[in-house]
Amino acid sequence: MRLRSYLGSDVLGHTLAVSSVLLAIILTGRFVKYLAEAASGKLAAEILLPVMFYRLPGFMELLLPLGLFIGILMSYGRLYVESEMVILSACGVGPAKLARFTLAPALLIMMVVATLSLVVTPNGVARSEALLNDPQALQGLQLLAAGRFQPRGDDGTVTYAADIDPELGELEQVFLYATEGDEEESGVSGVTVAQTGAVVVDPDTGARYLELREGYRFSGTPGSADYRIVRFGKFGQRLPDTPSLARSEPVDAKPTLELLESHNAEDRAALHWRLSVALMVPIVALLALSLSKTNHRRGRYIKLAPALLLHLCYLFALASIRTSVAEGDAPVYQIYLLHLGFFTLALTLLFAPDRLRRLRSA
Repeated sequence: MRLRSYLGSDVLGHTLAVSSVLLAIILTGRFVKYLAEAASGKLAAEILLPVMFYRLPGFMELLLPLGLFIGILMSYGRLYVESEMVILSACGVGPAKLARFTLAPALLIMMVVATLSLVVTPNGVARSEALLNDPQALQGLQLLAAGRFQPRGDDGTVTYAADIDPELGELEQVFLYATEGDEEESGVSGVTVAQTGAVVVDPDTGARYLELREGYRFSGTPGSADYRIVRFGKFGQRLPDTPSLARSEPVDAKPTLELLESHNAEDRAALHWRLSVALMVPIVALLALSLSKTNHRRGRYIKLAPALLLHLCYLFALASIRTSVAEGDAPVYQIYLLHLGFFTLALTLLFAPDRLRRLRSA
């Protein structure tokens, strides 16, 4: 029991330390990107921290398995370097017992990752997408600054709204100036005025539109009398997409129970991906255990690079199969065949050297 507690606490300590460092690095990089988008007016500054908070579980569900993987390599690598593993082996602690001791913290991490991937992350993604799709947070056009003429992007479009309903995001007395094609070549520009307007989101595609109601559109060449006037009940103009770094696939925001009841290929792929993220935790723990064997001369970092490469191959192969399943090009069971393959590899690397030594000595 003391040995199990010692090994488990050492592995968990290294896991938390590695995961914290990786999380700090990723959050810093993401925050800088979000901040740049907010500074350019493409993302509302007040939603930066909430979006980061809601996206945190999605980062953690992928970082914790990697943190456990590196944590086991570093923890057991230290034990090998300091000859503690030699003492344990002499006391009868073989690969099977080490595997049992290692799976104890791995199962704890697995439960945390399963909770994140199945429950917390979809809820967080849904909340962050709701913030990004909120008309008051869609600052790509900077429409929600009442009483100001404001340019949008690099296409020369200028927008103006006399007043805004803060609760509904409804715009009143809207003015929109835009060029049709290349103004220097065509010389055609358009002015649109409307009584009211709002930013709407297509529920199927997620595309955003500026919907103007009850107004007129004037288009023609400045300085000439060939203007065309069109009266409309509704007029829609597609808005630039929210920055790709802040967007997620719609299926990622669906609750797990909804995915269970769905027969759509994309939904099934997302469901089995969420299960696979948790299932890979004990497998990578056994892989790390088998790859942690070293000695004092080689050091405990000698296998870190190839081990990380193997972990990334596992993760990328899993993501690739998920894409194939979502597109209908592969059956779902291929995901679990991949898990079985890496599980077999882990057991082979863990027990094969000891069995070979026994066969040679016999």
